[in-house]
Amino acid sequence: MNRSKTLGPFLLSPALIFVILLFLLPVVMTAFFSFTNMSTATGISGGAYQVTKAALNTLSIDYKMPDLAKRLEATRFKVTEATLSSLKKSEINPRYVAEIENHLLGKVYEQRRQLTKALRDLKGAPRSTRQLTTLAKYFQYSVGHNRYDTQADFLAAVKGAEIELSAEQESALLASTYTGWTWTTENYQRIWNLPDATTSLSVTLMYVFTTLALFNVGFALVLAIATHYMPKKAASMYRGLWLLPRITPPVLYVLLWKWLAWDTGFISTLLGYFDVPSRNWMLDTPTSALVFIILINGFVGASMGMLVLSSAINAIPKTQFWASEVDGANRWQQIRYIILPQLRWPILFITCYQTLSLLASFDYILLATDGGPGGSTEVWSLLAYHVALNNYAGNLQYGYGAALALVLVVLGITLSLIYLKVFGFNKMNSKPRIEI
Repeated sequence: MNRSKTLGPFLLSPALIFVILLFLLPVVMTAFFSFTNMSTATGISGGAYQVTKAALNTLSIDYKMPDLAKRLEATRFKVTEATLSSLKKSEINPRYVAEIENHLLGKVYEQRRQLTKALRDLKGAPRSTRQLTTLAKYFQYSVGHNRYDTQADFLAAVKGAEIELSAEQESALLASTYTGWTWTTENYQRIWNLPDATTSLSVTLMYVFTTLALFNVGFALVLAIATHYMPKKAASMYRGLWLLPRITPPVLYVLLWKWLAWDTGFISTLLGYFDVPSRNWMLDTPTSALVFIILINGFVGASMGMLVLSSAINAIPKTQFWASEVDGANRWQQIRYIILPQLRWPILFITCYQTLSLLASFDYILLATDGGPGGSTEVWSLLAYHVALNNYAGNLQYGYGAALALVLVVLGITLSLIYLKVFGFNKMNSKPRIEI
């Protein structure tokens, strides 16, 4: 007995490892990323501090500090020991370099003209203005020319550029110039405030529940019951035909639907005989696009539901049907009192599984409409994909995409719990009553 208690967890350990690695860990990592501003611009590792054009715009517009942005953008000229050491290695007269060191070391000039005038006044200065201008470039200094790994280095460079900062300005400058990711809750605020997220959620719920009710459960149940009363050979052939959408490669399957809906496709050609103008029926209007993605996904989902429900019906003892026929029951009464009461478990499974599948999958929609026209078929999972992995702007927003995905996880768990409550999971799982 003790060995069996030890052997059980040991045999289950591979399954537990796979559950942790393939389910729990991705969910935890998604939650982690959702509270960051990670994107292509920030990268996924530590960042640095750099005064870029975008940082200056942020400082000027978001933090209302245009004067500070202007001072940071300005190019100054500063005579330092580092620049003087570069001059000493060049072909410039060493005596002239010594004059610069003695008279100009540590001085800062706002304009190149001021520096060239100071250089011209020294002994041994070049007579050519072009030579003085070239020499001034050695002393050109700007905070934005370099990347700084730490706050201390960056603030020291700003101070070295003779820019004094208040506490508020320092905080704004560090926030706007940091190129790495930071912790934030703005992703969820964006989801709550942006109208695109609300539109996507409404489209998602309409798509999921319509496809689920009409095809994945409704039509699948009709197919399962209909084939149950067919002869075995005819039923097998009919089920095999309905499996074709599921076993067909998605690209080819969607291409067949596009051929059906194109402006030169089957529907337009057929309706052309009745003087109906040809058009792309799949992308013509938001309503027609939504109808087509429901049909495309519905026929695939119905085939799986048909198989599961058909197996459940075939598992019902034949003696129950024979006894009902002896009692004079017709087909509808057999369906109502024998088949449907014993399909609660498989219907619950199909409902939960297909809801999660419809919420998470977007491959057929991506191939058919890519969320168009005008985002009318961009379901939540496709929105998360576009934001995090493939968008026209080029800046992939990993943090915001992770927040969208986490909302989808929470929605899927919530709907599953509702299904368990509606179907009476506790009652179905309770011990059977024993009559004495």
